[in-house]
Amino acid sequence: MPRVDPVELTAQLVQIPSVNPTLEEGGQGESQIAERTADWLEGWGYHVETPEVAPGRFNVVARRGPGGGPKLLFNGHTDTVGVAGMEAPFSGTVRDGRLFGRGACDMKAGVAAALATAAELADLDLAGELIVALTADEEHASLGMQHLVASGITADGAIVCEPTSLAVMPAHKGFLWVDFHVHGRAAHGSRPDVGVDAIVHAGSLLTVLATEGRRLETARVHPLVGHGSIHAGTIRGGTAPSVYPEECSLTVERRTLPGESREELLAQIDDMVVRAREQIPELAVDVIPGLFRAGTEVPTSHPLVTGLVQSAEAVGSACRIEGMTAWVDACFLNQVGTPALCFGPGSIAQAHGLNEWVDVNEIRACHRVLGAFARRALT
Repeated sequence: MPRVDPVELTAQLVQIPSVNPTLEEGGQGESQIAERTADWLEGWGYHVETPEVAPGRFNVVARRGPGGGPKLLFNGHTDTVGVAGMEAPFSGTVRDGRLFGRGACDMKAGVAAALATAAELADLDLAGELIVALTADEEHASLGMQHLVASGITADGAIVCEPTSLAVMPAHKGFLWVDFHVHGRAAHGSRPDVGVDAIVHAGSLLTVLATEGRRLETARVHPLVGHGSIHAGTIRGGTAPSVYPEECSLTVERRTLPGESREELLAQIDDMVVRAREQIPELAVDVIPGLFRAGTEVPTSHPLVTGLVQSAEAVGSACRIEGMTAWVDACFLNQVGTPALCFGPGSIAQAHGLNEWVDVNEIRACHRVLGAFARRALT
């Protein structure tokens, strides 16, 4: 089979619009890119399925090799964020060693490196099975990954090819969103004897939040992802300067470390309310927990981590082990028993920007490392 160039593959993927339709009106979604990648994989001899995870939204799941041996999974998402304000979002142009376009960094370069590796392995007799799983909707609700794990898929190890600047990232943070609805009593601004200021009462929660943030800086420090954090994301309240505000809504995000449970976090939130009432005993607040995504990790001693580092060194790539401060779809794989880490070309600093780009040398280096690791694991 002719060698597949991962840089050219990246350019072709960027040139296929796959904006998540939930994030931008008119977004084309993943159907076209799913069809193209499925065609490639079928042409390379893979058994391919394209399950529809939502109307017009498709995963691509390709397999090659005997089912009884070791299993390795390559994962990447095919959707992108929106393109508003970009001059040429789907150009895939290479200039000064950089490939430009929406999704170039996040994460079509990683997908291309995985696909090019799959093409190379098509010429080999595998003792194990390679699974290439391209998932939809990572940029919004992870419908594709949730569908994938619900299908019962498992592997001995998974590499999620998110942009890590070629660092091996076996740990990532999670998050919990919490809404606080603070109740006051509306009254004319001249009637402090009647009005109860919901915004001032919400201020007691903000004061406690700042204290909690400082506590988290030293309460527990993870060797790869550092400490947890908490911040106020949005606040809304009041109707006019001359009216005591009846309502104030505050949304808080708590960034979590691997191992922190939803129950543990909610207990901390309850304690914050108790401390706020020490400042304002009459504080009336409804606490509504929102979306929770767990932080997860693979031990640095795990063969998935050590093997990837050794494979990088074998092909002349310097390799670091770092933590991913953002939440990633690897969480779902780890939760169902498939050890998953992140490793891919590009820097998260370039993701989602108006001038998104990826270094072409990193694409090629990622391809070499994935190939070396896959051969070690499956042949």
